[in-house]
Amino acid sequence: MAGAGGYGAAGMAPPDQGELFFDEPARPAGDEAAASAQAEAGASEKHQPLATRMRPRSLAEVVGQDHILGPGKLLPRLVAANRFGSLLFYGPPGVGKTSIAEAIAVETGSRFVRLNAVLSNVAELRGILGMARQRPEARTIVFIDEIHRFNKAQQDLLLPDVEEGNIRLIGATTHNPGFYVNPPLLSRSHLFRLEPLSAETVADVLARALSDRERGLGERGHTAERKILLDLAVLCDGDLRRALNALEVIALSLPEGAPITAAELEIFAQERRIRYDADEDEHYDTISAYIKSIRGGDPDAAMYWLVKMLEGGEDPRFIARRLVILASEDVGLADPQALPIAVAAHQACDFVGLPECRYNLAHATIYLAAAPKSNSATMALSRATRELRENPVQAVPVWLRDKGGQASKRLGHGAGYAYSHDFPEAISGQDYLEHPLELYLPGESGAEKAIAERLRRWRELKARRQRESSEKNR
Repeated sequence: MAGAGGYGAAGMAPPDQGELFFDEPARPAGDEAAASAQAEAGASEKHQPLATRMRPRSLAEVVGQDHILGPGKLLPRLVAANRFGSLLFYGPPGVGKTSIAEAIAVETGSRFVRLNAVLSNVAELRGILGMARQRPEARTIVFIDEIHRFNKAQQDLLLPDVEEGNIRLIGATTHNPGFYVNPPLLSRSHLFRLEPLSAETVADVLARALSDRERGLGERGHTAERKILLDLAVLCDGDLRRALNALEVIALSLPEGAPITAAELEIFAQERRIRYDADEDEHYDTISAYIKSIRGGDPDAAMYWLVKMLEGGEDPRFIARRLVILASEDVGLADPQALPIAVAAHQACDFVGLPECRYNLAHATIYLAAAPKSNSATMALSRATRELRENPVQAVPVWLRDKGGQASKRLGHGAGYAYSHDFPEAISGQDYLEHPLELYLPGESGAEKAIAERLRRWRELKARRQRESSEKNR
C-alpha cells in the first residue's frame, strides 16, 4: 500500500525536509522487519495533520485543477511519458502544488528531494546537486517549496544542473514567477498556474475526510450537513489544507460521534483571516482591482476591494495616495471636486488613523467611483511628453520671454506681448507657442463639458482677433 498522502513506498514516513526515495522496492510482506516498519509508519501517520494524511496519492486524486490535469492536457501526458523537464507551479496556498509534485515523483519512480526555500541554504543545495550528479539513473526531482524566496545566487546555482538534466526541478510559489524567478530559469521551465478551489470542491474533500477510516476521521464517527462543510470551505477561501486542518481541530474538540454543527463554526469564523500579503502579489492584484473598479464606475466592487485591503492589514495611507492619483488621472476635469476630496481623505488617514479613517476612505471611494470620468489631463500630459521627446524643442517666443534686466530689454524680450486682461474675456488672440499644438482635447463628461464649450468659444474669439490684427497691420 502506498504511504498516505502520496509519499511513496510502504513503510516510509515523509519527513518535513530532506530526501524521499520512491525507487526503493518494498520488502516481502512476510518479512518481520518490514511488518514492524509498516506498523511504525502507520502509527506515525496517525499523528500527522489531517491535510497531510489526505494528500492525493496520484495525479488522478488531485481535485479542482482540471485545466492542467484533465484528459488530454499537457502535464499528464508529460508525466505518463516521463519526459518532462523542469516545472513551475504557481497558485495560492492549499490548492495542490506540493501534492502534484509528490504524485509526479511516485508515478515516474523518481528520486524525490524536497527543500523549503526559507530553511535551505547554499551548502545544502550544493550537496543535493552533487549527489544528483553521482546518481543520474535515479532521475532526481528537486522540489523547492516557496522558490520565490530563493535569491538570485541560489537560483543561478540550479541552472547548470537543470540545463544538463542532472535534476528535474519542480518549483512551487504563491508569487508571480515573472517577478520572482530568474528569467534563465523561467525560460527552461514549463509554467502551470493552479486556481483557487471552489467551495463545492473543498466541501467534497471534507466529506471524504469525515468518512475515510484509513486516512481521515472516519473512526471518530462525526457527521456534518453539506451546508456546514460548504460554510467551512468558504471561510477557508479555497485553501484545502487550511480547511482540512480546521475540520480536524473542530472534530477533536468534540466527543467521538458528535455531529459538527453551525455552533462549532462560530469560533473559527470569528478568527477568520483574509489571505492578503501586504507587500506581495495580493497587494498589487487587489489595489489594481480597486482602482479599475473606481475607474469603471462601480462603487460596489470598489468598496469590496477596499474592505479586503483594510481587513488584510493594508496601510490606509497607501490606499489614499492611490485615490489622489486617480482623482487627477481618471476623474480629472470632469469633476473638479474629486482631487480635493481625495487629498482630504489622505490627510484624514494621517490625522484620524485607523479604525475611524475607514469612513473617510469609504466616502472618497464612493465619490470617485460615482463621479464622471475624464482622462483628458492624463492624455494631454502624454501628448506633451511625446512631443518634447520626439521633436525639436521649441524656443520660448520673444514676446513671451522675461524682460527683466537691461540685457533682456536690449535683446527685445517681451516686445509685442499683449496683456490678456486688456481684452474681453482675457483673449488677446496672441499665440503662446511659435508652432501651436493641440495637446489637450477636452471630454464631454460632467463639468468638463462646460470647459470644452468655453475653449471652443475662445478658439473662435482668438481666430477673429488674429484676423482683425492682420487686417489692421496691412
